[in-house]
Amino acid sequence: MPATEIIVIIFSYLVGSIPTGFIFGALAGVDVRNAGSGNIGATNVARVLGKSRGALTLLADAAKGLLPVLVALQLEFDYPAAAWVAVAAFLGHVFPLYLKFRGGKGVATGLGALLGLAPLAALLLMAVFAAVVLTSRIVSLGSIAAAMATPIMLWWLAYPPPLIGMGGFLGAMVIVRHRANIQRLRAGAEPRYGSR
Repeated sequence: MPATEIIVIIFSYLVGSIPTGFIFGALAGVDVRNAGSGNIGATNVARVLGKSRGALTLLADAAKGLLPVLVALQLEFDYPAAAWVAVAAFLGHVFPLYLKFRGGKGVATGLGALLGLAPLAALLLMAVFAAVVLTSRIVSLGSIAAAMATPIMLWWLAYPPPLIGMGGFLGAMVIVRHRANIQRLRAGAEPRYGSR
């Protein structure tokens, strides 16, 4: 792998590691890791600090996936290298260097990467997420449904195999990161959006 690609992959991990939800919480005097679900992602930030900060966290986390991918595309990386850039940004969010590798679930960062590499698939997956959340009012269920659909959507839309493999990995990781939510869903104890 060329040195440029290695440098961008490392850069992508470091960008992905920026704990935006934690930062927004700290600016408000709250450690979101000790409030709500304890997650640094947008859903918990919205629950703890309000919808506006939750929305900012969502946008910032998505940007962590999108911007490194745009750099890779600008540098004309091939699909395998660009997929590694996306994975690195995603893993940075999930295992952030700056928070002792204890991060979020990767949904928004994965979405940002997909918006750069597979925009049509990303938009359709957003529709899947929205449909499930509007029906159930359970954000985690929407995330899990979209994660499960990711590699299928990429395959259905005939994206290149490296992107389908990337989508399968990101989707599987998102589901694994939601294992506590899955247990609560099975027990009927998962909170609905708007509840505290």
